[in-house]
Amino acid sequence: MTSKLRVDAVLVQALIAGALSFAHLHDLAAAAGQTGWKAWAYPVSVDLLLVAAWRRLRSDGSSRLAWCWFLVSLFASLGANVATAGFLDLAHPPGWLRFGIAGWPAVAFLGGTLLAHSPAPPASDTHPVVEPEPIGETSADLERVPESDAVAELEPTPPVPTTAPIVPVPAALVEHARKLAADHRTRTGQSIDTDTLRARLGVPAPMADAIAAQLA
Repeated sequence: MTSKLRVDAVLVQALIAGALSFAHLHDLAAAAGQTGWKAWAYPVSVDLLLVAAWRRLRSDGSSRLAWCWFLVSLFASLGANVATAGFLDLAHPPGWLRFGIAGWPAVAFLGGTLLAHSPAPPASDTHPVVEPEPIGETSADLERVPESDAVAELEPTPPVPTTAPIVPVPAALVEHARKLAADHRTRTGQSIDTDTLRARLGVPAPMADAIAAQLA
């Protein structure tokens, strides 16, 4: 199985642009007095700083530090392209160009160090804080209450029966009531009822009920 090589136009364009920018930086450094391997190190330094700043922007998001060094390296690369197009006399370079080329290693070292060792923004600034749900019954749990339980809660609770209070009755009054009850049975042949007993004794109804309970 043979693999087919697909040529990407964007990749080819990027390679051509990178090679031209690399050559322009080399020529500018050589014109400023940097000969030998030093002239080749300058374009490598500029391109690495540009890639490092762009990677910081892609990974950690937009920040002033990354944008600052991205623009610095882009200006250095773009300036070399423009300077080698005939705007400067490279045979007799100006003093400010020599000064800038000589000071670039320190600038690139500072930028690379800051990009590599500066802390990334905290996660709390980029991600929303999710609040935990409260523990307990939720609205969904309340909706699942059986209908029979809901109806039972709406029905009124029957009153709890209470027992009548115990009324203290003197023993002498009970003996008198027994005599009246015996007399009533002798005359009528029936047990005396509570109303008759209350009328004969002249006591309130609760006490009459208590006496009748003891006579039963």
